[in-house]
Amino acid sequence: MTPMPDNVVQLALRGVVVGLFRTNCYVVGSRRSGEAICIDPGDEPETILALARDLGVRITRIVASHAHLDHVLAVAALQQATGAPFLLHPADEAIARAVPEAALQWLGRRVPAPPAPTFALNDGDDLEIAGVHLRVLHTPGHTPGSVSLYTPGLLFSGDTLFRGSIGRTDLPGGNPRQILRSIVDRLLPLPDETIVLPGHMQETTIGAERATNPFILDELQRRAAR
Repeated sequence: MTPMPDNVVQLALRGVVVGLFRTNCYVVGSRRSGEAICIDPGDEPETILALARDLGVRITRIVASHAHLDHVLAVAALQQATGAPFLLHPADEAIARAVPEAALQWLGRRVPAPPAPTFALNDGDDLEIAGVHLRVLHTPGHTPGSVSLYTPGLLFSGDTLFRGSIGRTDLPGGNPRQILRSIVDRLLPLPDETIVLPGHMQETTIGAERATNPFILDELQRRAAR
């Protein structure tokens, strides 16, 4: 694992892989206040709650980087267990409402739609609990309302940026040009040493993706050739 910057070490932070789609769910909290934000609760709510207990924190906010079913299946159960508000970008509310149909297609069964968002996530918002500040970066392309969450040294990239790859854009609302604009214009300006914790698969860094990610390199080359 990439060494964590000093400010990140002070956080109560742990991830767990949940569900059929192997989604990375993260609990990031304040050691001072015991509050925590749950990012992308894709399934297995009891596993996520146990993780929070092990960290010694309580979930006080539930955030989805986007509204695909593999990132929101546990929202309702977590909200019922914790009373925490659910936050989602408004541009993804239609995708959230379509979760029952998506589950029928991908899982062969219908599931309830996640609860309506308690609050909207908007670009530039600061998700703050004592000792934890996560800035919302609107990074559309995988979905219209995809967001990434940034605190110095650490980026939760959802399904926008992966190690050596980018999020798929062939699902409703996906846009290949838009996701590359989001990555190059919003994420690449972050410091190279920023650790990227994606919605699936392994972590990486901004610097590693700048240097080796073929999708990013192609986009940078295309821009340079204009």
